Amino acid sequence: MSDLPRKAVTRTARLAALPLGIAGRATLGLGKRIGGRSAEVVTAELQQATADQLFKVLGELKGGAMKFGQVLSVFEAALPEEVAGPYRAALTKLQDAAPPMPAAKVHAALAERLGDGWRGLFQEFDDRPAAAASIGQVHKAIWHDGRRVAVKVQYPGAGDALLADLSQLSRVAWLLGPLVPGLDIKPLITELRERVSEELDYELEAQAQRRHAEEFADDPDIVVPRVVAQADQVLVTEWMDGTPLAEVIASGTQEERDRAGQLLARFLFAGPSRTGLLHADPHPGNFRLLKDDGPASGWRLGVLDFGTVDRLPGGLPAPIGASLRMALDGDAAGVLKMLREEGFVKPSIELDPDAVLDYLVPIIEPAAVDTFHFTRAWMRAQAARIADPRSPAYNLGKQLNLPPAYLLIHRVTLSTIGVLCQLGAKAPFRAEMLEWLPEFSVHEPAKRPAKSPKGAARKPQS
Repeated sequence: MSDLPRKAVTRTARLAALPLGIAGRATLGLGKRIGGRSAEVVTAELQQATADQLFKVLGELKGGAMKFGQVLSVFEAALPEEVAGPYRAALTKLQDAAPPMPAAKVHAALAERLGDGWRGLFQEFDDRPAAAASIGQVHKAIWHDGRRVAVKVQYPGAGDALLADLSQLSRVAWLLGPLVPGLDIKPLITELRERVSEELDYELEAQAQRRHAEEFADDPDIVVPRVVAQADQVLVTEWMDGTPLAEVIASGTQEERDRAGQLLARFLFAGPSRTGLLHADPHPGNFRLLKDDGPASGWRLGVLDFGTVDRLPGGLPAPIGASLRMALDGDAAGVLKMLREEGFVKPSIELDPDAVLDYLVPIIEPAAVDTFHFTRAWMRAQAARIADPRSPAYNLGKQLNLPPAYLLIHRVTLSTIGVLCQLGAKAPFRAEMLEWLPEFSVHEPAKRPAKSPKGAARKPQS
């Protein structure tokens, strides 16, 4: 592949081929079953072929197509195992790899953005990409002062491709249902489109990463690489080793899974409280487990890619913690009142408070116990309960509204929980909420002091 396919007609044709390919294979499968082959064998073959096509098309197109695939990959834990199994390997590939941009294209992009003398900025530069993602790829290098660095180069034409892909995917969203049964795809694509301009702006990304790196400097739990340089569509940051979270998901020990899950939950809640920003791209490719020879309690979580963030100057909205606390206390009327005030229930909608509580309590189970075991089975059960038209939860869920201010928070929280379920982690989700959501912990003291930017102990807000 020489570059991002930029012609809209070419990209549209490839994307349209996804649902058409599924339909064609379904017809072929029917013929095979009529011919005497078992439905189970034929279904498995069709699902594997669809997974292979999904990675090939989304991965080669990169842009919005691949970004869409990355987002889908964190939701696979909610799918029935017979559906998720064949897609898991293909979707996981999209989290951390894709067909690379050739070296000549990379060199041309660096010369255009850093100047013809760009090689003088580096002692060494590896032409082979260390990672290739949705809108850019990363090269390992040594900066002129000897530091190991990651050089992120945006694909030429990425912006146009991203917008074109998401527009096309939105038009055929109803046809993409077979890829991820039970997931409402169109709102997901709409929200991704709204974030395009930020993710393409490496200057904004550098600002967000600097803020996190400053706040978590010398933190015992979270590591954020420092920004070394940024120019136009090139971002240079300190290199970070570690075990990719995708590897921990695939083959990690339970100890590794539990520690990674604990730290992921901690970052979800501590990040907005400490930086005023929410890291909004929580797929496994953006995290590393940094292990050493010591006990697991000393292992740290490395965090990458701050291209998409939500700006929350006061941390996560106070009603989140307050409503969770009321729900766990059984205050159905209070929960419904707060949901109305925040716009989750429109004025014209009449709901039974107890029905709302019944809808919420199974979902917030991780906040009710000291340690919760996140599993694919638990997430599938929640997804099935809400997606089943025969379920009271399905009918109630259709009457709820998601206010714009909570849209990204909602997706990030669900995505993080999806990764925790992929990990199969036993994590103290409740303890992190008690520490970082003051309104949740109003009746209970936090168990662990938070760290100030300079390393001094500070008490959680109350």
